[in-house]
Amino acid sequence: MDVNLFTQAGGTKAGTCQPDDQDYLNFIQNIKQSTGIDLSEYKEAQMKRRLTTLRVKNGYQSFASFYEAITKDKSLFNEFLDRMTINVSEFWRNPNRWEVLRDNILPELTRGNSRCLKIWSAACSTGEEPYTLAMILDGKSLLSDTSLVATDIDEGALAKAKQGLYMERSLKDVPPYVAARYFSQEGAFYKFSDNLKKHVQFRKQNLLLDRFEEGHDLIVCRNVMIYFTEEAKTKLYHKFAAALRPGGYLFVGSTEQIFTPGQYGLEPTETFFYRKKA
Repeated sequence: MDVNLFTQAGGTKAGTCQPDDQDYLNFIQNIKQSTGIDLSEYKEAQMKRRLTTLRVKNGYQSFASFYEAITKDKSLFNEFLDRMTINVSEFWRNPNRWEVLRDNILPELTRGNSRCLKIWSAACSTGEEPYTLAMILDGKSLLSDTSLVATDIDEGALAKAKQGLYMERSLKDVPPYVAARYFSQEGAFYKFSDNLKKHVQFRKQNLLLDRFEEGHDLIVCRNVMIYFTEEAKTKLYHKFAAALRPGGYLFVGSTEQIFTPGQYGLEPTETFFYRKKA
């Protein structure tokens, strides 16, 4: 990892590890030892910038003092996780891709198949993605015959997902007839259908560290990989491919095209959909 992406004001020579660099490197090591989260597998420039903003906002002059604080303050630790994991999501994000899933991918997965579908929403944030899946599956009368699991590393995000309350802006891409069917307004919030919520199993998971279940028909992991290093992406694509059954699909975000899917045993089909080779 390049520890010289950031230099002190006034400039320093490349290759020189400044005190600020070492402070951040120590923070990475401490976080990994205490939580299992390996920040070195995220793009350093983006991660350090976000965490520096968070540290300064909370009044800590160094990452050493910030680390000591988050080990004692659960709310600050949750704020750290929230900043680290970029919990920004929307229902039906990039609507035409969800239409492809509904009209092309799901019919293929269910054609001649009498068993339950196994679907996983990885890095699900505050629930918009798995709930979009639930609405689509329900619309095709598939939800009751589907195992739908959603995971994230951030317990705070998972708690919000289970609560199922959202601001209006999160629903901006939801077709009006779908919103009317699955949401009810409660003050300034929109509440997601309890009948559909019960079909989604939320679990805490570290994508980089934890083992994946196998035999998935569909894995959805969108707008997450862009934050990882190339080495971490390669590791994850291998893990995702191994977690799919032959013929299963990986659905990625609109900025996350896999340029050499064959090395993972995947083949491109629809845009941003990759099928595991039989």
